[in-house]
Amino acid sequence: MAAAVRRAGSFGSSSSGLGSVAGFSSSSSAPTAMTNNSNAELRAGGDEDDGQNLWSCILSEVSTRSRSKLPSGKNVLLLGEDGAGKTSLIGKIQGIEEYKKGRGMEYLYLNVHDEDRDDQTRCNVWILDGDLYHKGLLKFAMEASSLKDTLIMLIVDMSRPWTALDSLQKWASVVREHIDKLKIPPEEIKEMEQKLVRDFQEYVEPGEDFPASPQRRNTSLQEDKNDSVILPLGADTLTCNLGIPVVVVCTKCDAISVLEKEHDYKDEHFDFIQSHIRRFCLQYGAALIYTSVKENKNIDLVYKYIVQKFYGFPFNVPAVVVEKDAVFIPSGWDNDKKIGILHENFQTLKADDNFEDIITKPPVRKFVHEKEIVAEDDQVFLMKQQSQLAKQPPTAAGRPVDASPRVPGGSPRTPNRSVASNVASVTPIPTGSKKIDPNMKAGATSEGVLANFFNSLLSKKTGSPGGPGGVGGSPGGSGTGGAGSNLPPSAKKSGQKPVLTDVQAELDRISRKPEMASPTAPTSPTEGEAS
Repeated sequence: MAAAVRRAGSFGSSSSGLGSVAGFSSSSSAPTAMTNNSNAELRAGGDEDDGQNLWSCILSEVSTRSRSKLPSGKNVLLLGEDGAGKTSLIGKIQGIEEYKKGRGMEYLYLNVHDEDRDDQTRCNVWILDGDLYHKGLLKFAMEASSLKDTLIMLIVDMSRPWTALDSLQKWASVVREHIDKLKIPPEEIKEMEQKLVRDFQEYVEPGEDFPASPQRRNTSLQEDKNDSVILPLGADTLTCNLGIPVVVVCTKCDAISVLEKEHDYKDEHFDFIQSHIRRFCLQYGAALIYTSVKENKNIDLVYKYIVQKFYGFPFNVPAVVVEKDAVFIPSGWDNDKKIGILHENFQTLKADDNFEDIITKPPVRKFVHEKEIVAEDDQVFLMKQQSQLAKQPPTAAGRPVDASPRVPGGSPRTPNRSVASNVASVTPIPTGSKKIDPNMKAGATSEGVLANFFNSLLSKKTGSPGGPGGVGGSPGGSGTGGAGSNLPPSAKKSGQKPVLTDVQAELDRISRKPEMASPTAPTSPTEGEAS
C-alpha cells in the first residue's frame, strides 16, 4: 500500500509540473505568467486532492472487505436416533449419494462460498451417534469458547412418528445438560439468550423485493431491524432458551404416503403430529423443516437456512404449512394462534389429547423375521428312524404282529391249522358256491373269490317260484347238484344256452383249480351237491 501511495504522490506532482510548463510557455508578459502559475498551482492542488480521495476510497473498501470476510469456526451439531438419516442428510447437502455411517462422533464439513465477494470458508458439521452412551463426546463439538458459534439440529424420523416427541425432548435435555457443564459465565449466557429472543422477535417475512444478487449479504439488515417494532413473546415461546439457535429437521417425509396406506393415517393425524412438533419448536425458538433425501425435497432449504443464520446470506423463502410433507416454519414466524388453525381440521381428535395415546406404534408383523429351516442330512435321518424302529415293541396298536413267513403273494402260511377249524372259521357262502381253503396260494385264493362271487349272483337268479334258491327250477328237470344245473328258464332258449353253458363251465374250472393246485389239502364240500 505504501508503494501505491508513493505512486499516487508522484502522479500528482508530475501533473502539476506539466501544468506549470504549459502555463509558462503560453504567456509572453510577466503578469500573465504569474496569473497562469497561480492557476496551475490551484489545479495541481485539486488533482492531488482527487488522487488522495480515490486511494482513500480504495483503501477503505479493502479494509471493509477484510472485515466482512466469511468467518470460520462455525459449528453445526446434529442429534437424533439411530437410523433417522443424519449422515444421509449432510451427505446429500454435500452432493454425496452414498455416505458411510460412522460410530461415536462423526466430523464433516460444508463448503460455503460467497460468489459476490469471491470468498469461501468451511462450516464444521458434527454428528453424534444415536446411542446415549456416546453423549460424552459432545465436549469435542461444543466448547465454551465456540458455543455462541454453534447451531443445534435435532433430527426426527417421520417414518416412525410415534418416536418424534420423545426423541426431541431427550436430545434437547442432553444439550441442556452439556451446556450447564461448560461453566460459562452467567453474563455471557444471558447475553446469548437475549440475542436469541431479539432474533425471534425481529423476524420479518420476506417480501416481493428481492435483491439483485442472491448471494450478496445484507449489510444494512441490523439497521432495519433496529427500526422495526418488537412484539412481546407468547406465553409458551422460548420457555426453554438454550442461548443458541435450534433447527428441527424431520427426515424421511416420503414415508407419509406409506403411513396412509399401511397404517391408516389420516390428514388429521399428520396435523396432530405437526402441531405437537411446532409447540416444541416454540418452546426452544426453533425452526422446522420437513425433508426427504429420497425425493430431494427441501435439502437446499436446510443449507440456505444454515448459511443465513451463520453468515447473514439473504433468505427469501416464506413459511410453508399447506403441504404436509414439505413444511417449513422459520424461527420467529410461528405462534399459538397459527398452530390453532390446525386444530380446526380435527374431527375425531382433540388438541389436548396425549401424543402417545393417539400416535401409537403399530404391531410388529411376525413374518418379518422368519427363522430359516435347515433340512437334516438323509443318512442321519434314516439312522434315527432305524434306531426308533428297533426300540419299538413287537405289538402295535393292540393287534399282534404276525411274524410267520410270507409267500410272494403276501398272504401268511398257516400250516398248523386243522381242517375242522378252517371250516368253522369261514363265513358261510350262499348256495351254489364253494368255500375257500385258507391253505390255497394267493393267486388261487383270489380266483376262488371271483368264482364264489359269480356263483352267488347266478344262484340268486336261478331260483324258481316256490322252490329253493339253489335248486334248478325247470319243469321235469332233476337237480344234478352244483351251480351248473341252476340255469334260469330263459337260458333254455336256443340262442342263450351255449353262452351260459360256457360261462358256467369256466366258473367250474376256476373253482376246481385250487383243489388241483393243492392235492394234499382236503377239498371243501359244496352246499349245492345235495340231490
